[in-house]
Amino acid sequence: MKYLAALLSGLLCGVVLFIVGLYYNPFVGRSTVSPLAISDTDVHSMSYSAVMADSILFTNDGESISKPYPEKVAELWEPTIVDTQLLVTTILDSRGQAAGIGIKMSSPSEKTRLLKSQLLVDSVWHLYIPGQGTLAISQTENYWSYFRDIIVPAWRNSSNSWRGTWTKNMTIGPGALGMAAVTGLSGDFSGEQGEAVESLNAQAYSILQGPVAMTGTLIVAMADPTGS
Repeated sequence: MKYLAALLSGLLCGVVLFIVGLYYNPFVGRSTVSPLAISDTDVHSMSYSAVMADSILFTNDGESISKPYPEKVAELWEPTIVDTQLLVTTILDSRGQAAGIGIKMSSPSEKTRLLKSQLLVDSVWHLYIPGQGTLAISQTENYWSYFRDIIVPAWRNSSNSWRGTWTKNMTIGPGALGMAAVTGLSGDFSGEQGEAVESLNAQAYSILQGPVAMTGTLIVAMADPTGS
């Protein structure tokens, strides 16, 4: 019997060490500087509030932590989009002034690999900038650090909340350098290609309602198709 107890104890310790090692994986990057921020390419910085109540519209399946907004917006229950989130929000320029409208659709990625500290989400932004045109941003984001550093501590906290200062680049692809792909659709952006990086800056999060104080930033670099 004592050998069985020793075996079970060893297995339990192994599982605990594995979980701890996965949670505190030292090889998970903590990059807070966008690759485009140190580029000599002409870049544009835009931001938005990641608090759902600050958005124009937010919806999902209605069972996630972040609830649809406004209250009577249709929920996404169709089988093909049940895991999708839709955000419509005001996009601000570098001076904090309204610059346009952003529509973001996000879904869990089939490439998620928790053993590699990858909690992946595939997302697409459609940005409409009045007087300039529209563009699309396609990206893969890694929410592992967000889950580990914000959601888990909030869940463990007796107040079901987290407060602090956290900044992280979310974009990890599809570009080889970990940047999103940008396509100009109309207006001044028509025919242009570019790259982008999205980051989040968080100060407060609640298990009961999701982000409480959080800002997203999009840094976009567009290339002139003529090469000039």
